[in-house]
Amino acid sequence: MSTSRSLLPLGKDDFSVVTEVVTHKLNHIPIFKGDFSSLPPKVQRFVAEKAELMNPAGIYICDGSQKEADDIIDKLVERGVLTPLKAYENNYLCRTDPRDVARVESKTFMVTKEKYDSVCRVPEGVKGIMGQWMSEEQFGVELDARFPGCMNGRPMYVIPFSMGPIGGPLSKIGIELTDSSYVVLCMRTMTRMGTKVLDSLGDNDFVRCIHSVGLPRPVRQKVINHWPCNPEKVLIAHRPKEREIWSFGSGYGGNSLLGKKCFALRIACNIGRDEGWMAEHMLIMGITNPEGKERFVAAAFPSACGKTNLAMLEPSVPGWKVRVVGDDIAWMKFNKNDGRLYAINPEAGFFGVAPGTSHKTNPMAMESFQKNSIFTNVAETADGEYFWEGLEKELKEKRGYNDEELKHLEITNWLGERWHIGDAGKSAHPNSRFTAPAGQCPIIHPKWEAPEGVPIDAIIFGGRRPEGVPLVYESFSWEHGVLIGSLVKSEATAAAEYTGKQVMHDPMAMRPFMGYNFGRYLQHWLDLGKAPHKAPKIFHVNWFRETSDHKFLWPGFGDNIRVLDWILKRVDGVEDIAEKTAIGFIPKRGSVDLSELPRINWNELMSIPKHYWEEDVVESRQFLQAQVGPDMPKVLYDQLDQLEKRVKEM
Repeated sequence: MSTSRSLLPLGKDDFSVVTEVVTHKLNHIPIFKGDFSSLPPKVQRFVAEKAELMNPAGIYICDGSQKEADDIIDKLVERGVLTPLKAYENNYLCRTDPRDVARVESKTFMVTKEKYDSVCRVPEGVKGIMGQWMSEEQFGVELDARFPGCMNGRPMYVIPFSMGPIGGPLSKIGIELTDSSYVVLCMRTMTRMGTKVLDSLGDNDFVRCIHSVGLPRPVRQKVINHWPCNPEKVLIAHRPKEREIWSFGSGYGGNSLLGKKCFALRIACNIGRDEGWMAEHMLIMGITNPEGKERFVAAAFPSACGKTNLAMLEPSVPGWKVRVVGDDIAWMKFNKNDGRLYAINPEAGFFGVAPGTSHKTNPMAMESFQKNSIFTNVAETADGEYFWEGLEKELKEKRGYNDEELKHLEITNWLGERWHIGDAGKSAHPNSRFTAPAGQCPIIHPKWEAPEGVPIDAIIFGGRRPEGVPLVYESFSWEHGVLIGSLVKSEATAAAEYTGKQVMHDPMAMRPFMGYNFGRYLQHWLDLGKAPHKAPKIFHVNWFRETSDHKFLWPGFGDNIRVLDWILKRVDGVEDIAEKTAIGFIPKRGSVDLSELPRINWNELMSIPKHYWEEDVVESRQFLQAQVGPDMPKVLYDQLDQLEKRVKEM
């Protein structure tokens, strides 16, 4: 394998040859920006080896400054990659190649020596859904077919970044190499990026992140929307033991912002397993009741199930206050002193789905991206405003349009075509995104960057479940809660390449993001929940239950504070507000504040149909046996047996 040396991590005995290696490997590659000699030796070695492999036109070492960002933005505007949204301050629109619009889960792999370190031992003929494995030998072949010379004619940006506050006890550092200046801008928003990261790194190790759009110059194909990519050869590969990520062919954020899902979940959950903590696809929010008592909650929902909306919830009940710590990812560790679980948001920005976001559904998100933000694959109005499905009424009220004027409003859709409200198709791609600094959120928590994190009082799982699953229920124990998390299901979303509305299993909301064998991951959860650790209570919510004619039974949005109120009372030990059922504790009638709501059909909303749950238990067992099999911890099969027995006795 011609690039095998590039796959080897820097060993302790290699430092004596660093200078010689670097000098040899960079003798034909200019430094466009930055002082290469000032980089830590391990970073020098990493950059030099990958530069030799990918042959960029030059090396650009990012410092994270505003001037640097302004210079990159100016060049991208000049080239037509970014369009200023003139109605706002420093907001820009980017349109991608229509073939490069989502995470490509089918091309995402974990690379380990032993297959079952990465994936579970599923029965013959069953395709596992909890991650994909690639052998080291096959990865070498795939790498050799893509990366040699892949940056030819393009600059290689060196992005030093920290996941979590720089220098924090739970924080980790990465170095991303990329030939995409769009990635540089988004990483600057989504992480703590720049010179300060290098200053804090010293001789410590870091996660190695290699990304290329996969279209070296001279380009021999048409580039659509000034967006270079290579959809036919996309590969996103992770080497957890080596703490390394290789991404090729896609510039879309989920595949190219390697600090996000690739590092913060897939690689980080491996680090967490080794070091005794958890990397989870969870929001973190602080909730203060009318008496002034604050609690912190972490919640795991599959994509497009209201995670960001919940994190930034605007309570409909007076006296409550919600403040967001993070909207997508939580790194959590039990504190040795008090035994409680503490969490940080490793990110510094929001990378949210635009369609459906409005001042009605999520006013705080809307306020967060009024400036200094990048919008990808949304539409633009003739007035220089962003637009997407869900903003029709808002735009009408804001501009004072009547219905006829609104229909004739000139809009450029995400494909760059003229479009009007009422025309066929969507104005914005269903997975179009906003990238905004978290610090701009009006309700960002004062402790959102506290290095030690915030104490988690409850963990909530949820998904889109149109039938059978009540609004909220509480697990009987930590072990029961882990089972509940392992059986999360939801309708598929536009964040991945799936189409149509089908209910899919998404265990722990980690199905697309698992970094190692899911059975061992579940065992890690079970182990961490044992004494002396004070494990938080676990709950499940379902905002999406429907009537037989497909109308939501629960109003959702700001009214979800009513459910959180009940959850926090249970956390505080209030006993007389819950009743025991086969699936867990549910609220007693009258224990959830329904004042000033339209008539709620409480019986239907909270019903637990026996036939539904009998079928669900059978299907759940089939799922676990097929997808986790012998790697499933026995205690969770025991929990499932107990659930089945309780359901039969209903």
